[in-house]
Amino acid sequence: MLQPLLKEQLYTVDNIYALPDGERAELIDGVMYDMSTPSTQHQRVVHYLDRTVGNYIAEHKEKCEVFPAPFAVFLNQDDYNYFEPDITVVCDSSKLDDKGCHGAPDWIIEVVSPSSRSMDYIKKMFKYRNAGVLEYWIVDPEKDSVTVYDFKGEGGGSYSMSDVIPVGIYDGDLQIDFAELKV
Repeated sequence: MLQPLLKEQLYTVDNIYALPDGERAELIDGVMYDMSTPSTQHQRVVHYLDRTVGNYIAEHKEKCEVFPAPFAVFLNQDDYNYFEPDITVVCDSSKLDDKGCHGAPDWIIEVVSPSSRSMDYIKKMFKYRNAGVLEYWIVDPEKDSVTVYDFKGEGGGSYSMSDVIPVGIYDGDLQIDFAELKV
């Protein structure tokens, strides 16, 4: 006799908002993924990127804004997907409200933690690409690598964390010098 399949519980954004203070999670297609506390190394990388990108935006009077985590990104305009990328750059202010970004940001950077490796390289990459994110970087300090996806089809590639990497959404005018980062 066939056994019935157990139905997997689908979570929504309301479940994210109901988490106790201090607990964070992301939601991908209704599946909730707990987020661990980031390491000091992880936070150094995020701080460096936030400061570098933010300074560029301020100096060049760009219309974009940079947001470090925790910052909510609602990619699909539904209740089943909720992301908190490490760095989010949004150039269309109409996508922003007090809750976060509704729709695809222009540029997302994820700094890999041991617990997030497959999420960052596989699940999030596909979700970001399909939602219309223009550029996605995966910074992996453990592997000393930065993987750049330029979803406009004009570049990208693999780099080491000692390289100077051009930012595609700024046509290479902004370059991130990872050698300046001491991790």
